[in-house]
Amino acid sequence: MKTLLVSACLLGEKCKYNGRDNALPEKTLAALRERYRLLPVCPETAGGLPIPREPAERQGERVVSRSGRDVTAQYRSGAAFALRLARENACDTALFKERSPSCGSGEIYDGSFSHTVIAGDGVTAEALKKEGVAVLGESKVQLLM
Repeated sequence: MKTLLVSACLLGEKCKYNGRDNALPEKTLAALRERYRLLPVCPETAGGLPIPREPAERQGERVVSRSGRDVTAQYRSGAAFALRLARENACDTALFKERSPSCGSGEIYDGSFSHTVIAGDGVTAEALKKEGVAVLGESKVQLLM
């Protein structure tokens, strides 16, 4: 059985910046569990950020919290952890939270905290893609079924 790296919040872990989750429907999770060993990761908490935490967005190569605190180092540390996890478990695919500054794939928020979406990847998604890991957002979960 292949291992699928999954944003922990999509699996129901309350690790989102506001202390909540982004859990996929149980029916979807059950279908994924039939096909994959699900390996949860929250790059933000793995990088040392607390729950709850201030929202953050990418601003070019940096990640900045709403109050202006640079949290790039924590995001890069979390990305390195997720990449190690993917390598150690032979993950060639990840199912990640869309638009996240760490997990977003193809679209992220623009860094203005105005909910404006732009083309781009989160720090972890970018690192995984560079290593050949396919990163899908949760709206593409049907491609894994």
